[in-house]
Amino acid sequence: MSRYTKIQNRSQFIEYCLRRLGAPVIEINVEDEQIDDRVNDALQLFSEYGAEGSVRAYIGFTITQEVVDRGFIDFDQDTLGSGFSSDNILNVVRVLPINDSASSVNFMDVKYQMRLNDMWDLQNGGSGGLAQFEQMQQFLSTIDLKLTGHPQIQWSKAGNTLNIFGDISGTTGDLRVGSKIMMELYMTTDANLNGKIYNNIFLKEYATALIKEQWGQNLIKFEGMILPGGVQLNGRQILEDAKQEIETIRQRIYNEYDTPPDFFVG
Repeated sequence: MSRYTKIQNRSQFIEYCLRRLGAPVIEINVEDEQIDDRVNDALQLFSEYGAEGSVRAYIGFTITQEVVDRGFIDFDQDTLGSGFSSDNILNVVRVLPINDSASSVNFMDVKYQMRLNDMWDLQNGGSGGLAQFEQMQQFLSTIDLKLTGHPQIQWSKAGNTLNIFGDISGTTGDLRVGSKIMMELYMTTDANLNGKIYNNIFLKEYATALIKEQWGQNLIKFEGMILPGGVQLNGRQILEDAKQEIETIRQRIYNEYDTPPDFFVG
């Protein structure tokens, strides 16, 4: 493989990591299953903390009778949109109701009357025109946010469930059968579909260090053993060097690759 050739799949990625450790000149005493485990560990950390290892997505969902009876959304049982897999969900950030209270059709509702008057003024060339209409829309949205707000949620990664705190009932609750919500969440980048993830320099270094650590752990039980020719195995030194490299690389991902925290202004 040319040094300018990009890594395109998992097999090429593993071969690259082993070459960094000295293969085929040096025999790397790590089994294939152990290598697969360490690569999976590297991908997991990169997905959870690396900005390039996850993507933000939005899923529309309709509350069903099963969700009402159960009291929460179960991503293993409830149907998601096409292209989404519950196994790839890292975190659910928030839930946005699509049917907000500002869209009431009750004739006696105050916000309904405000919208009706705005539309009348807009259609008949009233004062303010489109600018005033836009300001009123923002004002109504602010009222809806203050009085109704966004639902409070609790996401369980272990159970793959989403609890929405509020009145969830069949016909009269804030979230009832037929209500539509939009979930904002983070999902892992599918490495099998997107081979470009294997060219990330951090992922290369981190996976190599994890395989090196496994190599040291395998050799440490032979510490002090002298091979033919007077060669002595030093698995402890390999293990210590790998641990130091892993710690340094983890600090790098936290400082350089992690998504910055959101700032709230209010």
